[in-house]
Amino acid sequence: MSRHRFAALVEPLAAEASFVSRPMFGCVACYRQGRLVLVLADRREPWQGLLVPTERRAHASLLEEFPPLRVHPVLGKWLYLAHAVDGFAAGAAQIVERIAAGDGRFGVEPALPRLPRPKTARANAARTGVAGRRAPR
Repeated sequence: MSRHRFAALVEPLAAEASFVSRPMFGCVACYRQGRLVLVLADRREPWQGLLVPTERRAHASLLEEFPPLRVHPVLGKWLYLAHAVDGFAAGAAQIVERIAAGDGRFGVEPALPRLPRPKTARANAARTGVAGRRAPR
């Protein structure tokens, strides 16, 4: 993460023990206290800037408090601070400051990982070449 273009923006979060960053679809996902709080995106628009994961019920208050934020044009459930907007660095710093202060409007609980499907008798038979026995009726 230290080589990411926007890594310096999240340094105040990275100093916290619970901070974790992970690759996510060509971007960098930032977690704080187990919640996905920011995604650093350095691709083409609309994937260049900060993606702000948040619940839809928090959109109105965040859009009012942070005027450069917009609803992401592809991921409408998240907000977006485009790198191209005037005051990007200042806006990003304010958002990171609010996240570090524990503002509950920021972040979402990550989805639970999917468990592998149990193998069926037919799939096991195809894989091993041994047909399973059926119970008598």
